[in-house]
Amino acid sequence: MKAAERYLGLHRKYLKEAEELLEKRGYVQASEKLWGATAEMVKVVAAERGVSLGTHRSVGVFLSKLQNEHPELDLIIPYQVANSLHMNFYEDHLPGDQVTRAAEVVRNFEEA
Repeated sequence: MKAAERYLGLHRKYLKEAEELLEKRGYVQASEKLWGATAEMVKVVAAERGVSLGTHRSVGVFLSKLQNEHPELDLIIPYQVANSLHMNFYEDHLPGDQVTRAAEVVRNFEEA
């Protein structure tokens, strides 16, 4: 299996798990799954270009590169939303309605 296919499979898995957790109001765990889904989607694009991303920073740097190549996609804001979800996993500071709204942003990120 190619790396891009593996990352896409993980993206879908995390997104599905996030949806199930949102239904159960498991906002903290859903937050991390949504972050993971976002990071895996960035890794899909990187892998398709022969680039391996292994750190949180490398994902962010690669996303900035994509943003520079395709400013019309406005990738930075959804990525920052996903980062706030990652922080929520550790801090549990976001109310459920914000996590639910952020999930919509993450779902739309896949379409970009």
